[in-house]
Amino acid sequence: MNWSDIADAMFGGIADYGAILALVSNSVIAGAVLGLVGGLVGVFVMQRDMAFAVHGISELSFAGAAFALLIGWDVVTGSIVGSVIAAGLIGWLGARARDRNSFIGVLMPFGLGLGILFLSLYSGRSANRFSLLTGQIVSVQNAQLGWLIAISIVVLLGLLFIWRPLRFDSLDPQSAAARGVPVTAVSLGFMLLLGLIVAVAIHIIGALLVMALLVTPAAAAMRIASGPWSVPLLAAGFGFVSAVGGILLAIAGTLPVSPYITTISFLIYLVCRLVGGRRGRVTRERLA
Repeated sequence: MNWSDIADAMFGGIADYGAILALVSNSVIAGAVLGLVGGLVGVFVMQRDMAFAVHGISELSFAGAAFALLIGWDVVTGSIVGSVIAAGLIGWLGARARDRNSFIGVLMPFGLGLGILFLSLYSGRSANRFSLLTGQIVSVQNAQLGWLIAISIVVLLGLLFIWRPLRFDSLDPQSAAARGVPVTAVSLGFMLLLGLIVAVAIHIIGALLVMALLVTPAAAAMRIASGPWSVPLLAAGFGFVSAVGGILLAIAGTLPVSPYITTISFLIYLVCRLVGGRRGRVTRERLA
């Protein structure tokens, strides 16, 4: 394959861009909501050192979605069931970081193995199998969009409800427990919210690359900001740009949406890392 073939795959559909954009308008809206809410959730994922947990939840969410596909259920419903089960187990059995990472390491291959088993038994279209791993931008129907938005609103409202105790527990869990914060309930509640947003992300970006919207935007924001409001706002903005920008670029080509979303997300992180590193050097030089 030469460079012209690659360019045609990436941007070969520009001539029909308007018609395709109208076709996938639901997916653009879903991506925008997911990017915003995922960026906010990602801040606490980073503060609580739970990036590994996102991947663990996504694997069992993938298994749930694959099982739903096999028996003819709604895929989003299956992914939600799988995500909530995984999040509840991680939150319940993995109170300490070491226990949590050990359990996630056990859970991930189990969930992935189940998902592969269910997909191998599925006799339908191969595109449906592939979309569970890499995402699908043309499959969000009106009813599904309604569910995706409703789930995202539930996650956002739940996050706002526990925002202050969750932030306290994320930054200083020992002091939070000493001050009477119900850290176990807060942690379990956050894990359930994380499970819901992971289930939504599976439908857009796929199980293998969900961290691009739930980890990378927040990691980028924390490189250039540290305020209690600036970090969440930047993370939400980066998530929005990554999701919507990736979908808009994918419309013009024939490649799946996930490479575009992950590339934009990574480039944002890389720029923020460079900017943050330069600021750090300038600050050290001034103090020297």
